[in-house]
Amino acid sequence: MPQADLLLSGGRVVLPGAEDPVEADLALAGGRIAAILAPGTALPAAERVAIPGLVVLPGVVDAHLHLGHGADISRPRTPSDAAQETLAAAAGGITCFIPYLLSTDAYEQVLPEVIAVTEAGARIDFSYHPIVSTEAQLAGIAACVRAFGAPSFKIFLNNRGGEGKRLGLPDIDDGFLFRLLEAAAAEGGLVCPHPEAIEIAFVLRDRVRRADPQGAGGLAAWNATRPPFVEAEAIRRAGYLARIAGCPIYFVHTSSAEALAAAEGERVAGGRVFIETCPHYLTHDVGSDVGTLGKINPPLREAADREALWRALLAGRIDTVGSDHVHRDLSAKEGGIWAASPGCPGLETLLPVLLSEGHAKRGLRLGAIARLTAGNPARIMGLGAAKGRIAPGMEADLAIVDPAARWRMERSAVRSAAGWSLYEGWEFTGRVVHTLVRGRFVWREGAEVPEAVGTGRYQRRRLPPP
Repeated sequence: MPQADLLLSGGRVVLPGAEDPVEADLALAGGRIAAILAPGTALPAAERVAIPGLVVLPGVVDAHLHLGHGADISRPRTPSDAAQETLAAAAGGITCFIPYLLSTDAYEQVLPEVIAVTEAGARIDFSYHPIVSTEAQLAGIAACVRAFGAPSFKIFLNNRGGEGKRLGLPDIDDGFLFRLLEAAAAEGGLVCPHPEAIEIAFVLRDRVRRADPQGAGGLAAWNATRPPFVEAEAIRRAGYLARIAGCPIYFVHTSSAEALAAAEGERVAGGRVFIETCPHYLTHDVGSDVGTLGKINPPLREAADREALWRALLAGRIDTVGSDHVHRDLSAKEGGIWAASPGCPGLETLLPVLLSEGHAKRGLRLGAIARLTAGNPARIMGLGAAKGRIAPGMEADLAIVDPAARWRMERSAVRSAAGWSLYEGWEFTGRVVHTLVRGRFVWREGAEVPEAVGTGRYQRRRLPPP
């Protein structure tokens, strides 16, 4: 082959289908993987970087996060919004992400501006999932898929009885859900429902708050207002309707053993079902000493739920792990458990959690981590032709990690605008050293690459056939 732009030598590489990394050199050219070479192969290259002791993983594709402006998580308003959060992403080995885009306007009007603002600041590649909650948005499903390559749609099943007012969204019902499933199916799309039977949660909330008006029960009280069966019932309902409509369904942030069983039941029943969980459900529970920082929807569950999710990950029964990143700062967590805003930042710790808690402590193979964080989300979300695998011709999106590095998460090191982490004080094993997007460093030697700002590009997606 002609001269490479970059030759990465001396490391170990996680290749498609392999459970463990193999020794290999990588030649990158034109933003793509040009060749996978035997170690030490002589090849002319414009730049050579030796990575002895490091492991090359496909760059993380985070299919679940919220990207906004300040406390507003609906959309980025300025390029600096994208620059800040994509710095956190790059620090965590994320090379492409797909935030949820929240609006009450038709997305044909919203997407051009949002894409332009995001591209002006982004350090990594990105796409968007539109959140559908109005009749105009429902009518625009075909335009989202055909004109913008955005074939995945979120719906908040809990937006009933005024619950959506916090986000400026109207109420919806199961009829609206069913029409969305039909419209997405007709265009080769999929639906990502936030699964909570909110009418039941309202009943439980009122009971718990009457018994504990000051919220002394903390995270356990929050879990009691939205327990696992509230999540599982909504999964069963949405999954059944998706089967009737012939629509693939992607269950986001699966938090409990009961919800997992419900999702797997829909899969067994014949639905085209994909299951996601998040790092915080693998590491924290109602007994964790994090106070209101751990208020999340769905709530943190019991330790038994946490272990059930790990067993499912190790057995290959969960498809993806997404961050569900929310970048509101600490002021959003004030006022006690009832007043605090739900959500936590997680872009820069998604991969380290799996390396440390999964690989180092539980024996989760690096090949499995590559599938959970890159191969599967890229394929499911319509990016698999170019991203998610290390193979000749694929885009050179890479997360290069030191699996043996030990480090401590400090608040001062958080890059997200949130300025805090649920993992503050945690000791990790496994750290991201370099991150490359289309062959360019966006994180190098554990530090920011300033010239990466504005190099991220919007990715038009097309979902694979059944």
